[in-house]
Order: sequence, then structure tokens, then C-alpha cells
Amino acid sequence: KAGSVIPEVVRVVKEKRTGKEVPFKMVDRCPVCGSKVVRAEGFAATVCINVRCPAQVKERIIHFVSRDAMDIESLGEKLIAALVDKGLISDYADIYYLKKEDLMKLERMGDVLASKILRNIEESKSRPLPNLINALGIANVGKRTAEILVSIFKTLDALMNASVEDLTQVEGIGPITAKSIVDFFASPENKKVIEKLKNAGVKMEYVLEEKKEAPLKNKVFVFTGTLESFTRSEAEHLVESLGGTSTNSVSKRVDYLVAGKDPGSKLDKAKALGINIINEEEFKKLISSGG
Repeated sequence: KAGSVIPEVVRVVKEKRTGKEVPFKMVDRCPVCGSKVVRAEGFAATVCINVRCPAQVKERIIHFVSRDAMDIESLGEKLIAALVDKGLISDYADIYYLKKEDLMKLERMGDVLASKILRNIEESKSRPLPNLINALGIANVGKRTAEILVSIFKTLDALMNASVEDLTQVEGIGPITAKSIVDFFASPENKKVIEKLKNAGVKMEYVLEEKKEAPLKNKVFVFTGTLESFTRSEAEHLVESLGGTSTNSVSKRVDYLVAGKDPGSKLDKAKALGINIINEEEFKKLISSGG
């Protein structure tokens, strides 16, 4: 993409130098909010991870309320922008301190809509812990990674106190992701926002829901290739709803590899390990028969 999407450095034109040049030094503080910036090993971008940084606060809040995060459907992008511009919220924790009189200050806001927004906000406090961790906006941590972290650490406090070494012991968590997590929770501003979430009553512990029927209990699944009847996420959630576990890694602890269209190298590894390999139709029969 050099020379097209991004500029390409071809050579140094030394004859243009005057002797007054000053070596460039990357800033170590965000020019907008003054917070410490970080750059993950192997990545070009240096970023500010302060969740209250004015330059990125709207986008962070939009992510926070999204479906795979805290799922506050009545808070759309335009409404979030208006709340930030009016100074009613400055970070995503402020959402939980909004009052009806705050919302009524906005244009085209009626009593019914304001009540619905507040009700949706209150309901979101009990979202599963993986949703909250995803909502925080930690670099390299999405919904699936959040689920893996919760299965090990169980509470947000435990995750916040984990070291890079602790995190890299978790299957599926590499050193770059581990450092992103540690850096995020080391930020004083981020700690303040999380404390506000806690004081507002947002759930921060993993609660195991007892299932009357768990036909796939203790069964571990890996999916590879394209499925026709499900998205990968839908298939994984279906397994988990029946008491099973899904993972991205093929190992001896896996019980079933579900092979869709154009399976990748996971299929060869599963064959080598003697794992039970089934196709999509066999998977459907397995879940309909209860394992």
C-alpha cells in the first residue's frame, strides 16, 4: 500500500538538510488529555488508552452500548453525541448517573422516550461479565477473548490485578493482548471510571447460571470452515447454551471438531490427534438429540 494508501519513504534527501534539523521523538503523553500513551510490540500505532480522553470519548461510549457489549439499544450515536456535546456525560460510566431531567434537556426528547432510555440503562447493569469486559474497549480484547478471561478470573477485580505472566498462562491470550490488558487497568483514569461503574451497581462478577438440561456438559468443540445454517458465533453460543465449551485451539482436550465448507489446517491437526470429526449435519443431530 506504500505510495497509495500511505506515503512511501523512498530515500533520505541529505542535500536538503540545513543543519537545523531536530531528531523526531515520539510523544509519551496524549496531546489532548495528557495521559500516558502506549504502543504494543509489533504495532506501528501509539495510542492513548484513557477512556475519558475527549478526542475519543464518543466512539468509546458508542462501543460500550453496542449489542455485544452492554447492549443499551435506545442509546444511538446521535443521542450519545448530543449527551457528550451538552456536557451531560464525559465517559461511559456517566451513563449510569443520568436522570430524567438531564435527558429532557435534549432536543426532541419526550417523557416516554426518556423513561425507556433510563429503563434500558438500568437493565444493562446485569449484563454478563464478558459483555462488560468487551465494553471497556481494551485493545485486542473482543467478546470471545472476554469470555475466555472470565472463565479463568471470574471477577473484574481479579482480572484487574492479573500480571502479564498470569494472563499469558491462559490459553488463547498472547503477550500482546496480555500487555494491553495490564496497561489498560494501570491507567489511573480508567480505574476511576471502573470505580464509578461499580458504585452505580454494574455487575462485575461471573454468575454461573444453572441449566436444567446440559446435554453437552464438559464437551469441548472446535469449529473450522464455513457453516451454512449458523454463523461461527451462533454455533459457539448454541454449544455453550447446552453446557458445552467452544475454543479456537485444537488440542487433546477437544471432543469434537465440526468441519464446515473449506476447513483449514485445524482439520489436519484434529485427524492427527484422533479427535472426533463431524460435519454440520452431524452437529445438528448431536445437539437435537442432546449429545
